[in-house]
Amino acid sequence: MGRTPGRPDVSLIGMAASDLRQHTTLVEGADFDPSIDPAGTSLVFASTRYSQNSHLYIKSVKGATITQITDGPSNDAQPCFDPSGTRLAFASDRGGHWDIWLIDVSGRNPIQISNDAMPEMHPTFSPDGRHIAYCRMDSSRGTSTIWVADIENPGVKRLIGEGMFPTWSPKGDRIAYQRARARGSRWFSIWTVQLNDDEALYPTEVAVRPDSALITPAWSPEGTQLAFSMVRQDGIVGETTADIGIVDADGRGFQRVTTGESANHGPAWGADGRIYFSSRTAEAETIWSVKPFRPPEFDGSPSATSSNTRRAALAEESED
Repeated sequence: MGRTPGRPDVSLIGMAASDLRQHTTLVEGADFDPSIDPAGTSLVFASTRYSQNSHLYIKSVKGATITQITDGPSNDAQPCFDPSGTRLAFASDRGGHWDIWLIDVSGRNPIQISNDAMPEMHPTFSPDGRHIAYCRMDSSRGTSTIWVADIENPGVKRLIGEGMFPTWSPKGDRIAYQRARARGSRWFSIWTVQLNDDEALYPTEVAVRPDSALITPAWSPEGTQLAFSMVRQDGIVGETTADIGIVDADGRGFQRVTTGESANHGPAWGADGRIYFSSRTAEAETIWSVKPFRPPEFDGSPSATSSNTRRAALAEESED
């Protein structure tokens, strides 16, 4: 992985984050695509720990016991909890190609939501639990589009627009997603689109970095910030590292949360304000979490420094 001797696999950026925790360990395989239930007590993820195919597993955030939810010859990935915490949406190739499915957290009652020859991936629930947004990838054209399906009537779908890896705001008014900055480019940035009845309005680029591709956004529980993975290619051709970054929903207050020699992907924000993610090194890929720094103004403290001053200091420290 092009690691530098003496540097840690995963570490934090100064005051940007604290309290790094590891939630899974492995003998072989990989754990990835974490998601946290609305109560903040359960962690679901995809893994190849017991099979060459990826399956879904669930565990207590604070416990060690892991329960397998899906099995079989197919691949299951990218799980997410519904607002009630009783069902999961996920991507699976069990139908012959990648589609969106629903299943109880017990592993029962699988329901197919989408069915298209093109891969359909990365589901995200609306806050009311009635709809699922996901992306459809057209490899022949090199484009991806975001769609919304009605859970009660899966055949009823509407196109939102071009983009990948959507995530629905907890406020219900916006969807964040990644989008290539030029047609056919993999140099992604983070965008949001406003939802108004059946219309998708005002696509807005909220985060972009000159040295990294920004992918897989995730909303904070309050819908005020976005976390994402920042992927950059190192000097050795084909080898990459990635860190977790966050930004305010209006595009201000950028912070780089992690650093090191690992590839940190797939952030998911928990109810406790922690960001969960997978961290891949040359030895393993496991699930970790970190607590990002919250400026004092979020606590309502009368002694808080101005947000612009604090954000500028954090951004400057992040870039050192």
